[in-house]
Amino acid sequence: MSAAIPAELVGNRIIIWSIEDARSLFKEGFYGKPLGIPKPKNAEFNAPLVLDLIEGYYLLERGRITIRRSPLHSKVGIKMLKKICESEYIEFPEKYLVYRNLRDAGLVVSPGIKFGCDFAVYEHGPGIDHAPYLVEVVKPSQDLTATRIILSGRLATTVRKQFILAVADVVQKRVEFITFDWWRA
Repeated sequence: MSAAIPAELVGNRIIIWSIEDARSLFKEGFYGKPLGIPKPKNAEFNAPLVLDLIEGYYLLERGRITIRRSPLHSKVGIKMLKKICESEYIEFPEKYLVYRNLRDAGLVVSPGIKFGCDFAVYEHGPGIDHAPYLVEVVKPSQDLTATRIILSGRLATTVRKQFILAVADVVQKRVEFITFDWWRA
């Protein structure tokens, strides 16, 4: 395994300033987005890499990055980053359990905000394929209305993606995926 890459927590983002490290981490699993490059086609960019907090938490947990916070350059450990994530994400433990499950399965996971869901999931990576899945995270005890499921499914169908509900049970540390296929008769 490679040495941990130094990163800096700036607001609610984590920045990899070294271009070489940014390219390496991006190549490793399409982590983050190069600053100012909305749709990079490969890792040949000349910009710092901006990580989402959930990506940073995953990479910190695995020892791939170390994080310092400006302006004092104090170290940000896993407990501190978890607190920050919990303040930034609604239901962070459930969302992180799903994120980790998908990443550990070798999939590329991006924020799904532009699709109105939690995650857009790629089999290979942005620029290589389109995200075939939209994932919405729910708790096992959460009530779901038919309207919510239909709205999510219609959106996924409109953008030609499969809608998946990820039922995240943080107590059992288990995720169950429910997929919906929409078709015309």
